[in-house]
Amino acid sequence: MNNQLVQANIWAQRLILAVALLVLLVGIGSLGNYWHQISDPYVREVLSLRGDTSKGHAIFQINCVACHGLQAYDNVGPSLQNVSKRKSKVEIIYQVVSGKTPPMPKFQPNPQEMADLLSYLEQL
Repeated sequence: MNNQLVQANIWAQRLILAVALLVLLVGIGSLGNYWHQISDPYVREVLSLRGDTSKGHAIFQINCVACHGLQAYDNVGPSLQNVSKRKSKVEIIYQVVSGKTPPMPKFQPNPQEMADLLSYLEQL
């Protein structure tokens, strides 16, 4: 009986170790992806610039209103209210430029325009 308890304890420890290792690997993979994104020259340039909220609003009106609505509360696309609390600047940049979340189109603003758009989105 004692031997069975020892064996169960060993298996439980191995399972905990395997889960911890899996969590660590997923975390390292996510960190690597994040590091890759911030090492992108476009992202670095955007983050180095100071955005103009009023210009960002104009960019939003021209490119984003049809799907996100006049007040960014949603329409076809999701609400962008408080988006800067839900996503990092890098995640927002990637979301805008990648086109990987249909039906959102790929949008390629120049770095200053992206910095302006970020500035506008941060104040929503």
